Amino acid sequence: VRPSLYWFRQGLGTFRKPRGFIMGKLKSYQEQLQEIVDKGINAAEEQQKKLASKPFDYAEKLESEAREYSVKTLRKRYNGYSDSLFDQLRNLNSRFGSFAGDLVAKLEKEAAEGADAVAEAAEDVSDAAKDAKKKKKKKKRVGRWEGGRGG
Repeated sequence: VRPSLYWFRQGLGTFRKPRGFIMGKLKSYQEQLQEIVDKGINAAEEQQKKLASKPFDYAEKLESEAREYSVKTLRKRYNGYSDSLFDQLRNLNSRFGSFAGDLVAKLEKEAAEGADAVAEAAEDVSDAAKDAKKKKKKKKRVGRWEGGRGG
């Protein structure tokens, strides 16, 4: 005979932990979770403040430097930087022009050598054609002479 499920459940009830113990654990987990979230929020706030302060730091620095110089001094500095920049660009352009000139000279030299080789080959072909034409005429003359003699 099987014992009823009711009595079995009643027996399990004797092994249950007290409700206060479970609730205490849940409260502990809640506090730990809140502490973790708090730390995350504090870290994010600190980083945001650091990032947000950068533009203001730069603006304050620029403002203090701007106060140190008069408008004339700032204009001279600007013109100096500007002149320097354009001088460097001109220098770069000059170097580029020199490089391009060297490249064009090489290409012209190779083209001239190629043209000379083509002209020489054309001359050889022309000479060969003239020789062939002369031989053909000579053959025709010899053939006529022999033909007239034998006839």
